[in-house]
Amino acid sequence: MQEADFVRDIQPLLQAHCQSCHDSSQHSGGLDLQAGLVRGGESGAVVVPGQPGESLLLQVVESGVMPPEGEPRLSAEQTELLRRWISGGARLPGPQQFPTVTSDRIEALLLLRCAACHGAARQEGGLDLRTRESLLRGGRSGPAAIPGQPDSSLMLQKIAGGQMPPVRRLVEAMIKPITDSETELLRQWIAAGMPQAAVADDHPSELPAGARDFWSFQSPRAADPPAVSGGGRVQTPVDNFVLQRLQQAGLTFSEPADPAVLVRRLYFDLTGLPPTWQQVQQVLQDPGADRISRLIDQLLQSPQYGVRWGQHWLDAAGYADSEGAQNEDRIRADMWRYRDYVIQAFNADKPYDRFLHEQLAGDELADYGAAPEVTQELYDNLVATGFLRTAPDRTFANITAFVPDRLEVIADELQILGSAVLGLTINCARCHSHKFDPLSQTDYYRLSAVFKDAWDEHDWLKPLDERLLPHVTAVERAGWLQQKQSLEQQIEQLQQRRESADESVRRELDGQITALQKQIPAEPRIRALWSRGRPSPTWVLLRGDYLKPGRRVQPGVPEVLEPAGPLLSYQPPWPGADKTGTRLAFARWLTKPDHPLTARVMVNRIWMHHFGRGLVETPGNFGLAGARPSHPELLDWLAVEFVKSGWSVKAMHRLLLNSAVWQQSSQITEAAQSLDPENRLWSRMPLRRVDAESLRDGLLLVSGSLSDRFYGPADRLEVRGDGLVTVRSEGGVWRRSVFALHRRTQIPSLLDSFDYPQMGPNCVQRGESLAAPQTLQLLNGGQVHELSGRLAARVLREAVQAEPLQSTEEARDLRIRWLYRMAVQREPEAGELHELRGSLQQLVEAWRQADLEASGSGAVSGVSAELRGFQNLCHAVLNSAAFVMVD
Repeated sequence: MQEADFVRDIQPLLQAHCQSCHDSSQHSGGLDLQAGLVRGGESGAVVVPGQPGESLLLQVVESGVMPPEGEPRLSAEQTELLRRWISGGARLPGPQQFPTVTSDRIEALLLLRCAACHGAARQEGGLDLRTRESLLRGGRSGPAAIPGQPDSSLMLQKIAGGQMPPVRRLVEAMIKPITDSETELLRQWIAAGMPQAAVADDHPSELPAGARDFWSFQSPRAADPPAVSGGGRVQTPVDNFVLQRLQQAGLTFSEPADPAVLVRRLYFDLTGLPPTWQQVQQVLQDPGADRISRLIDQLLQSPQYGVRWGQHWLDAAGYADSEGAQNEDRIRADMWRYRDYVIQAFNADKPYDRFLHEQLAGDELADYGAAPEVTQELYDNLVATGFLRTAPDRTFANITAFVPDRLEVIADELQILGSAVLGLTINCARCHSHKFDPLSQTDYYRLSAVFKDAWDEHDWLKPLDERLLPHVTAVERAGWLQQKQSLEQQIEQLQQRRESADESVRRELDGQITALQKQIPAEPRIRALWSRGRPSPTWVLLRGDYLKPGRRVQPGVPEVLEPAGPLLSYQPPWPGADKTGTRLAFARWLTKPDHPLTARVMVNRIWMHHFGRGLVETPGNFGLAGARPSHPELLDWLAVEFVKSGWSVKAMHRLLLNSAVWQQSSQITEAAQSLDPENRLWSRMPLRRVDAESLRDGLLLVSGSLSDRFYGPADRLEVRGDGLVTVRSEGGVWRRSVFALHRRTQIPSLLDSFDYPQMGPNCVQRGESLAAPQTLQLLNGGQVHELSGRLAARVLREAVQAEPLQSTEEARDLRIRWLYRMAVQREPEAGELHELRGSLQQLVEAWRQADLEASGSGAVSGVSAELRGFQNLCHAVLNSAAFVMVD
């Protein structure tokens, strides 16, 4: 039978049946059969010479997977011809042939199986097995391999003898034994002379034609705010864009909101807390036309602002105080420093570009190791890198810290980065090119390589102890040393007394010594990420399988976002630095003024938190499967303004909050109901329920139970036998919810019921559910009952101090009015006062009747029926829409 020839037999067959999907313009699955048959695609090699059964090309043809449905199939004769060509060695015309095993494939294998003991961190026996050069150099026993002599190569001898990797140390080293097929691959490579491979990332473009035409892959361009009629309602340029669309639909803004409504709305938006009655009155009594603008500036200077807006970022960053990923859910003892950093950054209006630089590459911004002392800036730089340590991580135990487990952590971290900062579902390109967006597998692994200096699955730091740095500020370290030395001196004095004391005194002194030893504080440390300066190579993992490394890639960015080319230009951040500089280069690329996504994603998030819905309704997905912007010109104008303002988040707040669109009423007109039923055009301000933290913190504030202490280690939780989780109080008061311990498996029940996210791995947009547990928490929750009682006591105390009492009826009216002032920051309307007066009377009578019925058994409460009735009324108001909704 005549041997199959590629030019005569195979090439025409591929052109007729395969090339329409796999040519230079489409290369579906990353495969270009015209020029890349030898290179393969994202599923790896398509042809294995001499092995038709292992060749993917023949597998998909014989199984009927390819050509796809609707395309002509290969005949039996054509399929047999393809089989014969592969069986005969799959020879190609010219010098280019299918590759043999090279050092690139072997280095990936040795990193996986051997580098734990013979790699960057450890080189037992003086042996480094990471590269061809180090194999030839060998260790104390000589070269590990001899080119062309597999049987004489010490490495293969040790493997064949079962000595390496040592079976009893597999779990300790967190590796799995080398397989027979991997051993054979190693043998073939050595027998072939240990051929070297070129490792330059010179892969041809995988970008489909027209990919950059999509709106979010082009740099934002600011159009001039459009002219509109009725310019009296235009307060900032934001209004021009919104009003133009409204007028085109035959609509306009709703009426301006009542000033008292605006004050309450502002406080919740900027601080996450309700105002006090006095704060509302102060604004209402201000005759200045700019009173709302001045209130905006005042609240932006409040430390409570950072708590509110820091929490929004912590959601996107996936912040949690525990590792997650396992039922044990271990606590991250030092993670609170990152939380405090974020709050302080928002309060300081740290420019967003600098904010990202610190979080992505804080360790590369300055030489903290050589600094004479750790300044606040150096400390912030390091703490900020906690952003890259937030993902669920079960690798604290050896048995769950193998390479696949580590890769899951890296994948989650990249998902957080993609959704929070880039607004892309980059994680969808981990196992194959993205199904919707022009993001290839190569893009994913190039991006992974950017972080390889710190996220290296072959040089892993375990989360509980190995990811901590001692670089706290000089002030904090001095305070710790002083406290530690003072306690140690006291212990030393007691030990000296003990030497000459009798037995009974010794026992007493031993107890005192033990008590003092327990008081010695642990060394303060930072949970951080830093460059190790020695990243392992990065390969595209075929189908995401760590056992199937494909092409080697260099650090880079998604090709669709960088017309100049995806490879990243980087260098060590300072002369002699043991750091790669890849993350700093990436952070600077990310914050280029013309970057297509960074500013758009952030201004959309700011809009979403002010208006309840983003201009792009999918804040973590600006790709083809995400929502299109409702007002694209406005989004781009805001993005450009954001950069022009120096990336100031507070400048964005001022721009949005001073607008007529934000200051309009939530009342819906008949015209708006008809023409804008879903409020897509922003014909009114949406009525919103407060989020979980604002609900809990508001309850604490109005009841007089909110602590003013900020920062520091998280407040501990109490878990009842039935699963109810509450935050432990400190001296009868509680701190704001952001300072509670955020353990993934033990979210405080009140927060959990009102949609607080679990962080798996992060949350770029909270849901807003309506569920029975919410009602049960507010009606039956023990803490809500306790806070209702505290609110009642506060009302009675402050109302009596403010106004003298005349009669029972007048006293009740006074209490109701003060209750409304404290709880919902306004006076009750006449109808509300009438209803509440009747309800209070009924509640008091019910308690009196209950006391009468209980009097025979001697079980009468010591609390008066009047007080208990009023406590019930307070509880009812805290359950009302007036308390939990923001108009």
